[in-house]
Amino acid sequence: MRLEFSAYGEASLYRARGILDLLRTHEAKVFAVAIPRNVVRPVTFEAQEYLRKDQVFLLERYFYFLEAHKETGVIVMDETDKTEDRRFVQRLERYFKLTQMGRYRSVRIVPSPIFVSSDMTYPVQVADVVIYCMNHGFRIPSAGMDAPTRPDIEAEFRQLLFDLQFKGEGYREGQVFKTFGIAYVPDPYASRTA
Repeated sequence: MRLEFSAYGEASLYRARGILDLLRTHEAKVFAVAIPRNVVRPVTFEAQEYLRKDQVFLLERYFYFLEAHKETGVIVMDETDKTEDRRFVQRLERYFKLTQMGRYRSVRIVPSPIFVSSDMTYPVQVADVVIYCMNHGFRIPSAGMDAPTRPDIEAEFRQLLFDLQFKGEGYREGQVFKTFGIAYVPDPYASRTA
């Protein structure tokens, strides 16, 4: 049995290497926002009914990428529980309809996500592999992201993930700044305009 587990582990590693190499070869860009594992959603109207800060940051960076390329983009999501998916769509609709930034960003981002089954959709499976590698091997210490990593995954995939992330310019209140596709938000419920 140990031999089979070792073979499975090696095959999984080989698959992850191949996926990330394909992403690099095709100049794909990674967008992700990490939050701490122990975050608890407060029992407030805002926390229940509006997007979290990390979700807004993800849309912000995706918008900057689309804007730089003068493209329109869609949001494709892994379907989970239909009730939760509907709640997320309601929060997303509120963002795109009720906030100035949301309305502005809807020029580039189609404000209605597409939900797909991950076991039947290769791009979502690719995203799952990227997320796994990030969760276990990518940290931004300067942002306070300091949870332990798996050293083997960090050694193999950290730099590749860093290279794959979107790097561009953002702008807010007349100021231009450098922005990256991977970010860390220590408290996704703390208020801040994005």
